Amino acid sequence: MSLRVIKPGLLTSIQDLGRKGFQQHGVIISGAMDPYSLRIANMLVGNKEGEAALEITLMGPTLKIEKNCLIAITGGNLSPTIDSQTVPMWKPVYVKKGTILRFEGCKSGCRSYLSVAGGYAISTVMNSKSTYLRGEIGGFKGRALKVDDVVDFNVTSTILINREFKESFTAPKWFVNDKEFMPSRMPAIRFIDGSQSDYFTDSSKVSFTENLFKVSNQSDRMGYRISGPLLELNEKRELLSEAVTNGSVQVPPDGNPIILLADSQTTGGYPKIAQVITADLPMIAQIKPGESIQFSRVTLKEAEQLFLQKEQQLKELKVSISLALKKQQVI
Repeated sequence: MSLRVIKPGLLTSIQDLGRKGFQQHGVIISGAMDPYSLRIANMLVGNKEGEAALEITLMGPTLKIEKNCLIAITGGNLSPTIDSQTVPMWKPVYVKKGTILRFEGCKSGCRSYLSVAGGYAISTVMNSKSTYLRGEIGGFKGRALKVDDVVDFNVTSTILINREFKESFTAPKWFVNDKEFMPSRMPAIRFIDGSQSDYFTDSSKVSFTENLFKVSNQSDRMGYRISGPLLELNEKRELLSEAVTNGSVQVPPDGNPIILLADSQTTGGYPKIAQVITADLPMIAQIKPGESIQFSRVTLKEAEQLFLQKEQQLKELKVSISLALKKQQVI
């Protein structure tokens, strides 16, 4: 036994970087809504970047840690505590067996990621450990965690297991600067024009970039419904369904856009006014219902450069973290 669920929270599921390569068969990608936070959480405990972690949404769980372990918590700040003491985020944390990890409330962001050194002992389904909730595929029994679930850890170093603790947990002084990976209070979400952007009126295209859109309560891992100025087509059209993906911004007949996200379907028949750039998708995952966003248009070349810059940043961060962990003899 490694981790026992005392309270499951609002939505806690196993996610990695997704189930890729099966969309032609109608199987969605799933995976972490905020892949940057997932990757960094894994870097901080010496795992491969794409290892599965717990994705914790808004109201977090209460978990009993039943084995000495090394964990990291990244993403949104859901006020994690161990035995009532605040747990530092964005750094590795040694945790003593028998302690209680709680997430007390949402301070910032929307989703946290809890990684453990060695990873969770979860079988892969179609090359992924991610949970596809609607399809009940992958993850822990194809569903979100429930009371009394026990999630095992993979075998890790005996040095860690036999470590002696004076306190419930310990952590180094260094940390990753979360400001480089978390959205600001009013983030500008960058996009390139969607494949049917020319179908929309000029005034709608202007409204899309010059006004705020509020995230609706009817938002989930499949997509965020957002409301603002109604977006209109030049003329009524019938479209054949075509491929959609994470970040496609569809506009149904009511004029309120939907941003498709990690659990999005593989095809859609609504016109797409925009495609959110890959580098900004993790920011959307951290925006709560009721908060507002504004869109900003970039070119395809700019989108590619922003993606490469972020990947280079992560690459350099990985080297720095690896050196720090080796210095501590964690890996």
